[in-house]
Amino acid sequence: MTDAGPAAGGRSTIEDRAEVRLRAEQLEPSAWANGPGERYLAHRHDYDKVLVCVDGSIEFWLRELSRVARLEPGDRLELPSNTLHEAVAGSRGVRCLEAHLPPGTLPRRVLQTPGWALGAA
Repeated sequence: MTDAGPAAGGRSTIEDRAEVRLRAEQLEPSAWANGPGERYLAHRHDYDKVLVCVDGSIEFWLRELSRVARLEPGDRLELPSNTLHEAVAGSRGVRCLEAHLPPGTLPRRVLQTPGWALGAA
């Protein structure tokens, strides 16, 4: 299977691997994509969130933590509920898998795992 890219909405081998690993954790991922430079303004969620970048890149700004989390294909990010974050898609856009969990399911810390979907973690 080849990588058709986020703009084409195509699936990649990384996406397939990430979906299998997320489902093995009893998570129900859904896919979303954004074009180059698209932004999400600062916001919070009332649920825990697990994201895996499967194509392109995205940068999350975690102001309250004075931290930036940049995700590239295969990288995973866990955001506990009520974590203030904003994001911008990279120059090629981004495609991610995302799963939501009840608040308090994840530890109360942001966890970034490079290469997670590639078996590096």
